[in-house]
Amino acid sequence: MRILRIRDFRLLWTSSAISGIGSWLLVVAIPFHVFQLTGSTVATGFALALEALPALTIGPWAGVLLDRWELSRAMWLADLVSAGAVALILFADTAHEVWIVYVAILIENLATTVFRPASRALLPTVVGTGNDLAAANALSAISGSVIRLAAPPLGALLLAGPGIEFVLITDIVSYLLSAAIISAIRVRPWLQTQEPQRPLEGFRYAGRSKVLRGLLIGNGVFLTANAGLTALLVPLVVNRLHAPGYTVGYLISGLGAGYLIGAAISTKALTWLGIRDLLAITQLATAAAFFALVNAPNVPWVIAAAALVGIPGSILLITTETTIQRVTPHHVLARVGALFFAVDSLTIILGALTAPLLTTVAGLPLALNMLAAFAVLATPATLLAIPGHPAQITRPATRSD
Repeated sequence: MRILRIRDFRLLWTSSAISGIGSWLLVVAIPFHVFQLTGSTVATGFALALEALPALTIGPWAGVLLDRWELSRAMWLADLVSAGAVALILFADTAHEVWIVYVAILIENLATTVFRPASRALLPTVVGTGNDLAAANALSAISGSVIRLAAPPLGALLLAGPGIEFVLITDIVSYLLSAAIISAIRVRPWLQTQEPQRPLEGFRYAGRSKVLRGLLIGNGVFLTANAGLTALLVPLVVNRLHAPGYTVGYLISGLGAGYLIGAAISTKALTWLGIRDLLAITQLATAAAFFALVNAPNVPWVIAAAALVGIPGSILLITTETTIQRVTPHHVLARVGALFFAVDSLTIILGALTAPLLTTVAGLPLALNMLAAFAVLATPATLLAIPGHPAQITRPATRSD
């Protein structure tokens, strides 16, 4: 593919793939480990909520620093911090030590609060804002989908075999390798060193942009429902389908298969419909697939439903990512990116804390269907908030080979 001829993109893509393998192993391992230690859906939901807390509380300030700092350096330093945080989990063996897992989750996601907006801001500098940007996001989504397809069942097998320690060590190694690769990136974005530090500038810019404001509203509704369903995946598998907890890995693998298909057609999909219509259709299709997932009668059916979730879900995420990068000027891209991650984190906290409460009040089956129904509301929210034909606002290309 032509996009792979760009050296620095190859490095970004390779490091993302390597760290992605370890991270997806951890996605399976953390809820399984917390649920195994405590037997509590509340404790598992709390772990998911903690993952979102750093981006919500310090994200805007991190965005200010990133808009005036070397992005690749911030990324490899964040990888090193993440490796150290995951190492802490090795010391949590009992329910009384679950607090160690919580501390590790906070530290790792503090590093992620730096890494993710830095990566989003660096990519347009590496590949430009034209067709290469959509191709880069699509290729990253395809490789991420392959990893999502393969890593979770591998994680399930490793948890059932070598155990949680082996999974954690694998994740540590992946972070270290990612840091080494990112440190070799050459491109250096233009830095805004004289601008006053305004942590809320990303919020102000997004508030003035109809497209960005609409993305925040529509995706905020959708991601809240998604977070709630994610928090209930282990209880769904264990309590409703009567399968081992690590079966969630196979479910996530099905999701990855759907993501792979969606990522492969996402670039074409961006040319078929306008931003608003494509977002609305994929949100509605994903919500419909949520209903199939939460009402699946057995494990094979729930895996198939997860694949159906992944197809429109992948197109939705890629469309959102590419639109943010194209619409936002470079000098505030890290701050706008941090704002979106902060809102994502808020939805994770709301979903992760609401889902166990709904389960307690209404029971697991009804709670799952209520969350799927809430996801449907994202479609009218998007149609109302995003203009039908938004103006094309694209920054000048800044690719450096």
